[in-house]
Amino acid sequence: MEVFKIEGGVRLKGEVIPQGAKNEALQILCAVLLTPEKVTINNIPDIIDINKLITLLGNLGVKIEKIGSGSYTFQSDEVNVDYLETEAFKKEGGSLRGSIMIVGPLLARFGKGYIPKPGGDKIGRRRLDTHFEGFINLGAKFRYNREDHFYGVEAPDGLVGADMLLDEASVTGTANIVMAAVLAKGKTTVYNAACEPYLQQLCKMLNSMGANITGVGSNLLTIEGVKNLGGCVHRILPDMIEIGSWIGLAAMTRSEITIKDVSWDNLGVIPNVFRKLGITLERRGDDIFIPEHKDGYEVKTDIDGSILTIADAPWPGFTPDLLSIVLVVATQAKGDVLIHQKMFESRLFFTDKLIDMGAKIMLCDPHRAVVIGHDFKSVLKATTMSSPDIRAGISLLIAALSAKGTSTIQNIEQIDRGYERIDERLRAIGAKIVREKQ
Repeated sequence: MEVFKIEGGVRLKGEVIPQGAKNEALQILCAVLLTPEKVTINNIPDIIDINKLITLLGNLGVKIEKIGSGSYTFQSDEVNVDYLETEAFKKEGGSLRGSIMIVGPLLARFGKGYIPKPGGDKIGRRRLDTHFEGFINLGAKFRYNREDHFYGVEAPDGLVGADMLLDEASVTGTANIVMAAVLAKGKTTVYNAACEPYLQQLCKMLNSMGANITGVGSNLLTIEGVKNLGGCVHRILPDMIEIGSWIGLAAMTRSEITIKDVSWDNLGVIPNVFRKLGITLERRGDDIFIPEHKDGYEVKTDIDGSILTIADAPWPGFTPDLLSIVLVVATQAKGDVLIHQKMFESRLFFTDKLIDMGAKIMLCDPHRAVVIGHDFKSVLKATTMSSPDIRAGISLLIAALSAKGTSTIQNIEQIDRGYERIDERLRAIGAKIVREKQ
């Protein structure tokens, strides 16, 4: 086991380059299974979850070659579908939430797809119904082994296009259904589809491979099935969640930081949400500049003067992955904020660790917390804590970097699952953080 030791209260300064987007990479990597031709993908983040998926693809028989930093080629011309029914796959697939998205491509191309109940963050129940109901609408037969928690869909005669209304705008569910539908016979329409930038990126990649998807960027996708897809070259967007994490880090530590090449046009409401917290950020070309907040930052109230509420919502609403960051940043704001986490019922439970550090937080229920900002008049106290999930982990890291004293964060594999070489990159801008064996 490794831990981070962080000496807090240090002002940081410099430039950071965001990694490739984890949530896009999980979709894009699964899409390579749709074609026997070579696919080149650039800007792949070097993080645990992505490396697990690349290993899984290799075990399925995909030919993988690393051609540069963050750049790989994939060729799925000799896929071993029988691997899906091995004990090794049950263990491997169950350790990664994103593995669910191999099912759509395999079902479309080979007529069957299996997956154990996926792992990932422990942030409450995360339904798979949207995925499998979509496959059933396309003509697949569903089976579930309750004893082994093993899911399967089969369509030996191929999939047939259908009209469907998703019961939730699930990003991974939409991606899985789209990847299945591109090789189905006839037309598929998907209403209440997710429309996040990373889903748009998947659709653009598939179209470059020969798919026929229209409505990209809206919640109504139309897919005309094609017989086969070819290869392509694709570049992954910068990670908007990591960009938001750097913004929060800069404000909380009152540091001057420039985040390079952020793809502003794909950030949606993220910059404005941080501005509502009183954080100054400037657009400089395609960079974000955050000045040193010497006098802190003051929360803006709602238009009628009531307490500011920040809640998550499907795109183009505010992403739930940044609510943990917003919550920790609010602990040192001037003013109060209500955080409403609608999508996951366990994601706010890490607040007890912030309360131990001296934060003023009232956890109203599993979905809502009121944060009473210190306005930097009382700094957080260093402590020893454990990271429960990726986003809570980075939030605790931000808290530790702003705290007085030396903090220890355990279970840092959770942070490494989503953030590439975070300790090295923090040290490059002046942070006092070391990784130690425990």
